[in-house]
Amino acid sequence: MPHTKDNYIFKPDIERISVQGSKDTIKVPFNKINLSNGDSVLVSTVEGPDVNAKTLPKVNEGYTPYIIDGDKKKVKKTQLDFAKEGKVTDYMEYVAIRESFKSGENMPFTPEDVCSQMAKGVAVIPSNINHEECEPMIIGKHFSVKVNANIGASSLSSNFDEEIKKLRLSLRFGADTVMDLSTGIKDLGGLRNAILRASPVPIGTVPVYEALDRAHGDVNLLTWELFRDTVIDQARQGVDYFTIHAGLTKDLLPHAAKRILGIVSRGGSIMASQMLRHECENMAYEHFDELIEICHDYDVALSLGDGLRPGCISDACDKAQYGELENIGKLAKRCFEAGVQCFIEGPGHVPMDKVKENQELQEKFCNYAPFYTLGPLVTDIAPGYDHITSAIGGSMIASYGTAMLCYVTPAEHLALPTENDVKVGLITYKLAAHSADLAKGLPGAKLRDDAMALARADFRWYDQFALSLDPQNAYDVWRAQMPEECAKSHEPAFCSMCGPRFCPIRLNRKLQEKFNK
Repeated sequence: MPHTKDNYIFKPDIERISVQGSKDTIKVPFNKINLSNGDSVLVSTVEGPDVNAKTLPKVNEGYTPYIIDGDKKKVKKTQLDFAKEGKVTDYMEYVAIRESFKSGENMPFTPEDVCSQMAKGVAVIPSNINHEECEPMIIGKHFSVKVNANIGASSLSSNFDEEIKKLRLSLRFGADTVMDLSTGIKDLGGLRNAILRASPVPIGTVPVYEALDRAHGDVNLLTWELFRDTVIDQARQGVDYFTIHAGLTKDLLPHAAKRILGIVSRGGSIMASQMLRHECENMAYEHFDELIEICHDYDVALSLGDGLRPGCISDACDKAQYGELENIGKLAKRCFEAGVQCFIEGPGHVPMDKVKENQELQEKFCNYAPFYTLGPLVTDIAPGYDHITSAIGGSMIASYGTAMLCYVTPAEHLALPTENDVKVGLITYKLAAHSADLAKGLPGAKLRDDAMALARADFRWYDQFALSLDPQNAYDVWRAQMPEECAKSHEPAFCSMCGPRFCPIRLNRKLQEKFNK
């Protein structure tokens, strides 16, 4: 393989394949990493059928019965409705294949398993009937840990093309869902539509952001009717899940006021400001049944937001945080009874000794609905490295049962993330998620690790690069310090750390020759 000392683009041998389901319309994509020893490893891909397309094909069209309302579809029954009836849907078969075939085993996750988990309310498939480009995925503690990435334009930066570029970057590095947090631009609806049409993964939003934009940024003008209409418009577009901060009730505001950092959630602060200005209860809490009805019409999942998540270690695990969690648990029960899928958002900044407690209380209050956490960040002293502080807590809480992690970038607390920040944040969180899958003993989670170990034992450097989450970076680190004559070879039997004379892997070969005869 030709290469030079600088600027060499490493291209692993990756083949895109699809696994056929019981119907012609169910085709689940995978990346097959072909190795030089003839082995291969299947890994999930979230990039969609065309990584450069601005409009994707309608891959899940006809997956569920629907009715036409105007020019948009509404569901007759949600995925949760079907699961409660014991009916396996095309979505359930799709995600069963997606979770199974990367394990190297013959369907350790069956469509019936998926149906059963959904019927209990412990797993969700966010897929709006009007987001037909979405390739179904599942969020639940019994399945692989998922990672969300945040993108979004603001009045100070970005445009449509830049946001699609951010979306593609997120997908390239493995984001299982993407949240569009855009605010402050003229055509929010147009931008969101562009993102939806280009996205093969579920898209989430925080509708109150756009509602406040419609109120010209004036909380005094933010009404329930304005908020409701925003939710309906986004549901009709195809948004797959909404973050709604409905558990932040008026009685919890005095507890938030006692904190060092108070309310750090942007959505939570908007809701709290509206409550203070109007001296009223949380409008999403008061009108929650109407929100449920809207979500049921389009099978939008509700991500019940943690508007009172702690913003520093000293604010963690207080009455404000846990009081909101109890409220959310009651709202989650109402969602389940109404046939609306939901999952629960979590902290935030939490010390390591309280991470497990957060998972256990969430399961207790919320009847094991899927947990979706930002980190948690286990210390406050690392600006510029908060992707690490949060990944420590994220890998811990995911190993205890959290189903999805929201990535944190090195720019957290400091600035708008750059492209490199997005890349670093996602790779860090994919590592945290994979580490949790290993800790949970998920079927097939160790296959890629075992392939990497064998490649190291055999000095198959290019296979090691191909198996890594960032092949180019792995190659660049290795290549930078290898002697020129060695780097031209595919398999030099040492690295620059130990050199050819002190390589412990060479010693292992002698051990094997002596004891493994």
